[in-house]
Amino acid sequence: MVPQLQTTEALPIIYPESDGKPMADNTKQFRWIVVIQQNLEWLFADDANVFVAGDLLWYPVEGNNTLCTAPDVMVIFGRPKGDRGSYQQWREDQIAPQVVFELLSPSNTRTEMDKKLVFYSRYGVEEYYLYDPDRNDLSGWLRNENGLDIIDPIADWVSPRLGIRFDTSGAVLRLLRPDGVSFTSYSDTAQQLQQADARAEQERQRAEQERQRAERLAERLRAAGIDPDQV
Repeated sequence: MVPQLQTTEALPIIYPESDGKPMADNTKQFRWIVVIQQNLEWLFADDANVFVAGDLLWYPVEGNNTLCTAPDVMVIFGRPKGDRGSYQQWREDQIAPQVVFELLSPSNTRTEMDKKLVFYSRYGVEEYYLYDPDRNDLSGWLRNENGLDIIDPIADWVSPRLGIRFDTSGAVLRLLRPDGVSFTSYSDTAQQLQQADARAEQERQRAEQERQRAERLAERLRAAGIDPDQV
């Protein structure tokens, strides 16, 4: 009897879509993540090939499902918008995130953040920004021929990729779009829209009152035998 040869097929590698860590440790950190991610989405809303994500696992190397990190916010130029369970770089034309943001929380350790800096430098990030909202402290790194190098000074720094300006002069960091408009939260934006709608309604009512006043005047002129169009 001839023994049958047994073949083993390699099991597919699973790339988890969660690292089990919370997106944020507190409301302040979460608010900053959302504000930066949503405003960058708005900034590049008309460019179909700019993908902006928050707290999405990034796997830079195919076959290694333990080598990953989840930037608080990342921006990838050259990749289409759309939903993803994770960012698997080999499925994305080997394009690494060009810009990443991290929002520091009290639980972050120096060792953890040093590892992130090494990761981003090693795997192709062009710009890395780290902000501590509790201390209003901003740090940044820009890629050169040796990897990521500290941006100094960073006051009024303009991101080469994003075109946004970092205003560190106040008690809280301000991020400004290329047109000078400040990043705002959804609630602030909604409030501004409501105020704009209220002003527009007031202007409509004023214009309607002026129209009615002009019509009454025209009627009185006609009653007096005067053509209002000739006045």
